[in-house]
Amino acid sequence: MKQIALLAIPGALGSALTIPLEMLSAANDIARARNQLSKIVKIDIVASSPELEIELYGGLTILCQQTIVDANVSDSDLIFVPGVWGNPLKSVRKNRHISGWLNSAHDLGSHICSSVTGSYFLAEAGLLDGRAATTHWRFFEQFQKQYPKVRLQKKRFITSDNGLFCTGSINAVRDVMLHFIEQLFGESISNEISRHFSHEFKRSFESLLLKEDQQSSHHDEEIIKIQDWIQLNFQTPIQVSGMAGRFDLSVRSLNRRFKLATNTTPLDYLQGVRIRESMELLKHSNLNVLEIAHLVGYQDASYFSDLFKKHNSVTPHEYRKVVRNKLFLAEPKKATNSVTS
Repeated sequence: MKQIALLAIPGALGSALTIPLEMLSAANDIARARNQLSKIVKIDIVASSPELEIELYGGLTILCQQTIVDANVSDSDLIFVPGVWGNPLKSVRKNRHISGWLNSAHDLGSHICSSVTGSYFLAEAGLLDGRAATTHWRFFEQFQKQYPKVRLQKKRFITSDNGLFCTGSINAVRDVMLHFIEQLFGESISNEISRHFSHEFKRSFESLLLKEDQQSSHHDEEIIKIQDWIQLNFQTPIQVSGMAGRFDLSVRSLNRRFKLATNTTPLDYLQGVRIRESMELLKHSNLNVLEIAHLVGYQDASYFSDLFKKHNSVTPHEYRKVVRNKLFLAEPKKATNSVTS
């Protein structure tokens, strides 16, 4: 049985712990319901201090099963290190003993994933020296100054290097969790978890790491809010002027900032979201093209088909035929219980 450790640190962000906890617990529930008991993982909340009760940021108290002194690090296949609120260096200095524990765990083969400023603990332990990493954008300058040997990736929300994963935002935690769940439970359960915990279809972990110019890899928080809003509302009629007004921006300012942050316009981004959604529906549903056009926000099926062909060089019907043939001809993918980078 794979063993997962969630490290509880005083002042840590609760969401950085509860997101992995809830997604892994849900995956365990699905595995039980499907009688796939060999896939179930053991989840331990591990205290960074001798006390089992840890107060997180905001006054939330979490009860741990064991401490890092008690925990047998050789049993931890995957360890999650949360970010903290405020200056992370202050927390790192108060918890220097964590460094030795993380080093021992990694030496014994544990994969380690940090959330936002949790990367400070990995860097303090020397684990990230010469390796790619990221952290919360507010601390880029401090992180780079404090840990000059780390190859800080400012354009990445997720990095992976030698079994060490870093995420630069809480949203990225969900993305990397889908990768881990697919490794631990298989693609079917990972897809089910994606439908419950993400407003998007499951994105390729590899594409998140390898794509050179990701539209989401920027740090304009207002534009990130707009992107999130588009992802949640793409099915509805959206005008750029209305979008600008909703976020107290002029149309000119919205277009300028959006283009600067994502290298595309708000309208093109909206069309991209709709087309990607329609591709999933063409692949996995039996809805006709008119129905799919309506579901993704287009009332005119001919306009939708023309737009789809412009993006993909094939019509919706041609695309469905190709991907369905691939689905039926491909051998079933074997699930794996390994956690890999």
